[in-house]
Amino acid sequence: MIICNLNICWTFLLVLTLVIVFAMSSDAGEKYVSVDFEVFGNVQGVCFRMYTEAEGEKLGVTGWVKNTRQGTVVGQVQGPAEKVTEMKYWLSKVGSPSSRIDRAQFSNERHISKLEIRGFGTRY
Repeated sequence: MIICNLNICWTFLLVLTLVIVFAMSSDAGEKYVSVDFEVFGNVQGVCFRMYTEAEGEKLGVTGWVKNTRQGTVVGQVQGPAEKVTEMKYWLSKVGSPSSRIDRAQFSNERHISKLEIRGFGTRY
């Protein structure tokens, strides 16, 4: 009787261990999120890039931001999913104090296992 209960306990522990190992290995490849963005509106000449860098650093995400010839601002953000979501909200609803955001488009959102960009900076 005791041997039977031990076998059940060992079987349970083995199954539990396999479930945990599988869960950890499937999450390991999706630790971060990367997303490209483009912001439309009055977003040039209003320190939008500077405020974007500051917000990115405050949230602890990495990425870059750049003005375009079309009058928009483009860039990329990488980091934990919840922080990237916060940055997406900021880019689409808040921006710099003098900016007027008409809309923001997000594309190429994907899971990444490690950050591909270091820090948050302006590109020219």
